[in-house]
Amino acid sequence: METMTILSSVFDVVLGLTLIWLAWRALVSQDLFKGIVLFIAFGLFMALAWVRLEAPDIALAEAAIGAGLTGALLLAALARLQSNDDS
Repeated sequence: METMTILSSVFDVVLGLTLIWLAWRALVSQDLFKGIVLFIAFGLFMALAWVRLEAPDIALAEAAIGAGLTGALLLAALARLQSNDDS
């Protein structure tokens, strides 16, 4: 029982550090596509964090809106921006 508590705490710390790392990398990325992909990954990991906090409704909203819809809109905007640069 104590091993599961320690393992759970280690997982939470690694998840928190991963979220900080992904947020930082998304902010300082020079490549827009890489920044968007990191943002989507951040949204998915944030949804996992909400599951760990026992808030499945917020986790579903984060995954659907934060990672899914916003990520798709950002990728579409990037594609449109690049097509305008080519012409």
